[in-house]
Amino acid sequence: MPVTIRPAALADAAQILAFITELAEYERARDEVVATLADIERSLFDAGSTVRSLICERDGQAIGFAVYFYSYSTWLGRNGIYLEDLYVTPQQRGDGAGRKLLRHIAREAVENGCGRMEWSVLDWNEPAIGFYQSLGAEPQDEWIRYRLDGERLRQFAEG
Repeated sequence: MPVTIRPAALADAAQILAFITELAEYERARDEVVATLADIERSLFDAGSTVRSLICERDGQAIGFAVYFYSYSTWLGRNGIYLEDLYVTPQQRGDGAGRKLLRHIAREAVENGCGRMEWSVLDWNEPAIGFYQSLGAEPQDEWIRYRLDGERLRQFAEG
Protein backbone atom coordinates (compact mmCIF):
# COMPACT_ATOMS: atom_id res chain seq x y z
CA MET A 1 0.00 0.00 0.00
CA PRO A 2 1.31 3.45 -0.82
CA VAL A 3 2.16 5.94 1.90
CA THR A 4 0.49 9.35 1.85
CA ILE A 5 1.47 12.50 3.70
CA ARG A 6 -1.03 15.18 4.63
CA PRO A 7 -1.19 18.19 6.92
CA ALA A 8 -2.51 17.20 10.32
CA ALA A 9 -5.93 18.49 11.36
CA LEU A 10 -7.50 19.15 14.74
CA ALA A 11 -9.18 15.73 14.55
CA ASP A 12 -5.67 14.18 14.55
CA ALA A 13 -4.69 15.67 17.93
CA ALA A 14 -5.37 12.51 19.95
CA GLN A 15 -3.41 10.38 17.46
CA ILE A 16 -0.50 12.85 17.56
CA LEU A 17 -0.46 12.70 21.36
CA ALA A 18 -0.48 8.89 21.19
CA PHE A 19 2.48 8.98 18.77
CA ILE A 20 4.32 11.44 21.05
CA THR A 21 3.82 9.04 23.94
CA GLU A 22 5.04 6.06 21.89
CA LEU A 23 8.11 8.01 20.83
CA ALA A 24 8.84 9.05 24.42
CA GLU A 25 8.57 5.42 25.55
CA TYR A 26 11.08 4.41 22.87
CA GLU A 27 13.37 7.25 23.97
CA ARG A 28 13.12 6.08 27.60
CA ALA A 29 11.45 9.31 28.66
CA ARG A 30 7.75 8.50 29.00
CA ASP A 31 7.54 10.26 32.36
CA GLU A 32 8.63 13.51 30.73
CA VAL A 33 5.52 13.76 28.56
CA VAL A 34 3.21 16.16 30.35
CA ALA A 35 1.31 17.39 27.28
CA THR A 36 -2.44 16.87 27.35
CA LEU A 37 -4.84 16.58 24.47
CA ALA A 38 -5.86 20.20 25.09
CA ASP A 39 -2.19 21.24 24.91
CA ILE A 40 -1.74 19.53 21.54
CA GLU A 41 -4.98 20.98 20.19
CA ARG A 42 -3.99 24.47 21.28
CA SER A 43 -0.31 24.48 20.37
CA LEU A 44 -0.67 22.82 16.97
CA PHE A 45 -4.06 24.01 15.75
CA ASP A 46 -5.02 27.34 17.33
CA ALA A 47 -4.99 30.37 15.05
CA GLY A 48 -1.53 31.87 15.03
CA SER A 49 0.27 28.61 15.82
CA THR A 50 3.83 28.65 14.49
CA VAL A 51 4.08 24.86 14.55
CA ARG A 52 3.26 22.59 11.65
CA SER A 53 2.41 18.94 11.73
CA LEU A 54 2.00 16.14 9.22
CA ILE A 55 0.31 12.77 9.35
CA CYS A 56 1.73 9.81 7.47
CA GLU A 57 -0.90 7.26 6.42
CA ARG A 58 -1.06 3.89 4.79
CA ASP A 59 -4.42 2.63 3.60
CA GLY A 60 -6.17 5.42 5.53
CA GLN A 61 -4.50 4.50 8.83
CA ALA A 62 -2.12 6.88 10.58
CA ILE A 63 1.31 5.24 10.86
CA GLY A 64 3.43 8.25 11.78
CA PHE A 65 3.75 11.97 12.18
CA ALA A 66 6.13 14.90 12.06
CA VAL A 67 6.10 18.19 13.95
CA TYR A 68 8.30 21.09 12.85
CA PHE A 69 8.63 24.85 12.85
CA TYR A 70 10.53 27.55 11.04
CA SER A 71 13.78 28.74 12.57
CA TYR A 72 16.22 31.43 11.47
CA SER A 73 19.94 31.53 10.78
CA THR A 74 21.66 34.87 11.17
CA TRP A 75 24.72 33.47 9.38
CA LEU A 76 22.68 32.45 6.35
CA GLY A 77 20.24 35.34 6.60
CA ARG A 78 17.50 32.81 5.83
CA ASN A 79 14.88 30.74 7.51
CA GLY A 80 15.39 27.09 8.24
CA ILE A 81 13.17 24.31 9.47
CA TYR A 82 13.65 22.61 12.81
CA LEU A 83 12.18 19.12 12.96
CA GLU A 84 10.97 18.57 16.52
CA ASP A 85 9.63 15.04 16.07
CA LEU A 86 9.55 12.42 13.34
CA TYR A 87 7.97 9.10 14.19
CA VAL A 88 6.79 6.05 12.31
CA THR A 89 5.31 3.10 14.21
CA PRO A 90 7.83 0.25 14.52
CA GLN A 91 5.78 -2.22 12.46
CA GLN A 92 5.63 0.28 9.56
CA ARG A 93 9.34 1.09 9.42
CA GLY A 94 11.74 0.01 6.73
CA ASP A 95 9.79 0.71 3.57
CA GLY A 96 10.21 4.44 3.08
CA ALA A 97 7.56 6.10 5.26
CA GLY A 98 10.10 8.08 7.31
CA ARG A 99 12.02 9.06 4.19
CA LYS A 100 8.79 10.26 2.58
CA LEU A 101 7.91 12.38 5.64
CA LEU A 102 11.37 13.98 5.65
CA ARG A 103 11.30 14.56 1.89
CA HIS A 104 7.91 16.29 2.22
CA ILE A 105 9.39 18.71 4.77
CA ALA A 106 12.58 19.15 2.72
CA ARG A 107 10.53 20.12 -0.32
CA GLU A 108 8.66 22.70 1.75
CA ALA A 109 12.00 24.06 2.96
CA VAL A 110 13.34 24.37 -0.58
CA GLU A 111 10.10 25.89 -1.91
CA ASN A 112 10.27 28.53 0.83
CA GLY A 113 13.94 29.40 0.35
CA CYS A 114 15.12 27.86 3.60
CA GLY A 115 18.83 27.41 4.02
CA ARG A 116 18.72 24.23 6.08
CA MET A 117 16.79 21.61 7.99
CA GLU A 118 17.92 20.54 11.44
CA TRP A 119 16.91 18.09 14.15
CA SER A 120 18.33 16.28 17.15
CA VAL A 121 18.80 12.57 17.71
CA LEU A 122 19.76 10.72 20.88
CA ASP A 123 23.37 9.55 20.76
CA TRP A 124 22.38 5.93 21.48
CA ASN A 125 19.68 5.74 18.78
CA GLU A 126 21.78 3.88 16.21
CA PRO A 127 18.87 3.01 13.88
CA ALA A 128 17.88 6.70 13.61
CA ILE A 129 21.49 7.82 13.22
CA GLY A 130 22.02 5.31 10.43
CA PHE A 131 18.79 6.38 8.73
CA TYR A 132 19.69 10.08 8.85
CA GLN A 133 23.21 9.44 7.59
CA SER A 134 21.80 7.37 4.71
CA LEU A 135 19.96 10.53 3.63
CA GLY A 136 23.18 12.54 3.57
CA ALA A 137 22.59 14.33 6.89
CA GLU A 138 25.67 15.05 8.96
CA PRO A 139 25.97 15.34 12.75
CA GLN A 140 26.94 18.72 14.14
CA ASP A 141 29.28 17.43 16.83
CA GLU A 142 30.87 20.78 17.55
CA TRP A 143 27.64 22.24 18.94
CA ILE A 144 26.26 21.34 22.36
CA ARG A 145 22.60 22.00 22.91
CA TYR A 146 21.65 23.69 26.17
CA ARG A 147 18.25 23.94 27.82
CA LEU A 148 16.52 25.92 30.51
CA ASP A 149 13.13 24.49 31.43
CA GLY A 150 10.58 24.23 34.19
CA GLU A 151 11.59 25.72 37.51
CA ARG A 152 15.10 26.67 36.33
CA LEU A 153 13.56 28.68 33.48
CA ARG A 154 11.17 30.42 35.88
CA GLN A 155 13.95 31.20 38.36
CA PHE A 156 16.17 32.65 35.68
CA ALA A 157 13.34 34.73 34.20
CA GLU A 158 12.48 36.15 37.60
CA GLY A 159 16.08 36.70 38.67
